[in-house]
Amino acid sequence: MIGKLQRKLPITTKNPVELSSRIVDAGEHDERVNRVTQQLTELAPDISIVESFSHVYSFRTEEGLVCFDSSGKMTGEEAVTSMRTWSTERVHSLVYTHGHVDHVGGSGDIAADADRRGYAGPSVVGHEAVAARFDRYVLTDGYNSDINARQFGGISRANGIGLAGGPRFLPEDVLWPDQTFVSSHDLSVGGVDFELHHAKGETDDHLWAWVPSSKALCVGDLVTWVFPNCGNPQKVQRFPLEWAAALREMQSYDAEWLFPAHGLPVQGKERIDRVLSDLATSLEILVKDTLEKMNAGESLDAIIHSVTVPDDLLARPWMQPVYDEPEFVVRNLWRLYGGWWDKNPANLKPAPESVFAAEVVNLAGGADAMTARATEVADSGDLRLACQLIELAVQADPLSVSAHGVRAEIYQARRDAEFSLMSKGIYASASRESRAIAGD
Repeated sequence: MIGKLQRKLPITTKNPVELSSRIVDAGEHDERVNRVTQQLTELAPDISIVESFSHVYSFRTEEGLVCFDSSGKMTGEEAVTSMRTWSTERVHSLVYTHGHVDHVGGSGDIAADADRRGYAGPSVVGHEAVAARFDRYVLTDGYNSDINARQFGGISRANGIGLAGGPRFLPEDVLWPDQTFVSSHDLSVGGVDFELHHAKGETDDHLWAWVPSSKALCVGDLVTWVFPNCGNPQKVQRFPLEWAAALREMQSYDAEWLFPAHGLPVQGKERIDRVLSDLATSLEILVKDTLEKMNAGESLDAIIHSVTVPDDLLARPWMQPVYDEPEFVVRNLWRLYGGWWDKNPANLKPAPESVFAAEVVNLAGGADAMTARATEVADSGDLRLACQLIELAVQADPLSVSAHGVRAEIYQARRDAEFSLMSKGIYASASRESRAIAGD
């Protein structure tokens, strides 16, 4: 087991800076580091954080507030309420670190708050690709809603949510950027300068900011106090090499503050350098080793079972693979540099999965025999192989109550054995699907 998993740790409302300092200094933790408390903490006389989903950082200037991100639709209103306990000044500018809905979904609540107070709405600043992301979300509304339901354990549109006037994946009141840039942008508000830099990483529209007056780095999801979300199996392309390069560039700024959009703010040059270096190193290892094996002609199957990150690195509190994991990043690197074909000739233009499954199951003696073998393999502890076998059984006989009953149990066991939210969500969804068919 890799360290103490965050999901088993208590959630407290201790001062986030004191907590992060203790954890980084010790290199271990006994409290949750990703918190959604909706509570505000003043980090410095003119800087605050609301720990939300995602966080909202606010900088006070002579012309009003500059906020980084707005949290999501479900948490935005409460985040704004907390922010207003610290300042009732106008939100002059809202900076999107990127266009994920948990960072932009609460922007409508900031606009509504401005209306109630008689203020002009905020100017919204983001990379030029944010608008293209929003357009894509509109095109893939149902698909993205299904992903989130599967990933976070909810009910998908396919199961009845959102089919008749339900919520859109991209909230209708989201504010679109009115200030955009390509590579860098200098934003100056009320005597405070914000140097914005584009950096591909978790997304293609990501930015990070350097605030010279406070020696602060606002980094969005480039730091999240988990292993980098750079291989998500259900999302579009991520960029590990560029992400690592951005982290290395941040190290050169000699920062006193590191403000991630999830997890804890970090204070102190040595602590910041350690966190940034560990994250960059993990991505650099995966890029280097994957490309070496690709250049040597190895297959995707061989690479995903041989390339990883050392356990001692993954055990650190800001590195644990409880959301994404190294195996998925390797797959993402293959897609980025090598396309979708895995070098298995049979997989280039295969027969339909159900046809292939029927043939294999027939050779094994039928769906009942395959189901029995899947149970034996699962009992032996090889859940990877057990999942493959039971999947063949239900593909060959989709209405088999007994096969689906076993499938539900195997995927539940697989879910319970996994670390990352990505894996847990997909396996739990498969288990629920089979339980419904099996009548459980």
